[in-house]
Amino acid sequence: MQKIKKAILPVAGFGTRFLPATKAQPKEMLPVVDKPVIQYLVEEAVAAGIEEIIFVTGRGKRAIEDHFDYSFELSKTLVEKNKLDLIKKVQAIENLAKFSYVRQSIPLGDGHAISCAAHLVRDDEPVLIMFGDTLYDSKVSPAKQVIDVFEKYGDPVVGLSQVAAEDVNKFGVIDGLDLGEGNFEIKKFVEKPAIGEAPSNLAAVGIYAITPEVFQTLRKMEHGKSGEIRLADAFDLMLADGRPLYGKQLEGEWLDTGNKFNLIKANIKLGLKDQEIGDDLKEFLKGMVGQF
Repeated sequence: MQKIKKAILPVAGFGTRFLPATKAQPKEMLPVVDKPVIQYLVEEAVAAGIEEIIFVTGRGKRAIEDHFDYSFELSKTLVEKNKLDLIKKVQAIENLAKFSYVRQSIPLGDGHAISCAAHLVRDDEPVLIMFGDTLYDSKVSPAKQVIDVFEKYGDPVVGLSQVAAEDVNKFGVIDGLDLGEGNFEIKKFVEKPAIGEAPSNLAAVGIYAITPEVFQTLRKMEHGKSGEIRLADAFDLMLADGRPLYGKQLEGEWLDTGNKFNLIKANIKLGLKDQEIGDDLKEFLKGMVGQF
């Protein structure tokens, strides 16, 4: 079985929920404590054994490329000011992995975005997919959890999280067979089911291990149920053909940074664990409690 060494991160979305903050910067570059969201994902992927990161970008995403690139001017300034600790932090970002960038010129769906990077992946190569909202507070990164399940079964794996019953209509929800240890054999995908009609409360959170067969299925698709080329539709087609698909209920807390409240929540959660500001933030929050 081929090891997963590459990850595709689709980051071409507009981030309209965060306007006007995202008018001139990608939503993936919004900070959580002292790092942009996208850096957390890259670090998790690298810690799980990923060696190459492929970003699928769009117009206005140049800041992501600049963030992971070498900055001569910044390094020179930090050296002149003798800020050696900051130099190490900056250089660590540049050396995380090999980075590649492709453009999704027209937003035709998440499956289309993944297909835009297909030419950078060998025909026999499985790949990790991570969407920009999938930030986790966990002992074992979601990337490693999904890759471990892929290495066990050798077929595509969907990262899952339990969501509240009143929120199932916001996500793609699975129907599947519980295999134990948080693993599921997926039988059906239901995209944004009506409340009370969902087959479960296990939602896809935006992290996947996919095989070359998924790329082949996406390549044949002209459009899916929504009119776009969606990864969930490709999985439906594969399930209809009797192909196996697995799910992993991820351990840890999903910090979905896709809206303003959850981004603030992620800052607080991870800020409390930060060595530099954790204690001060805790005291601040204690003081705030009495005001409500």
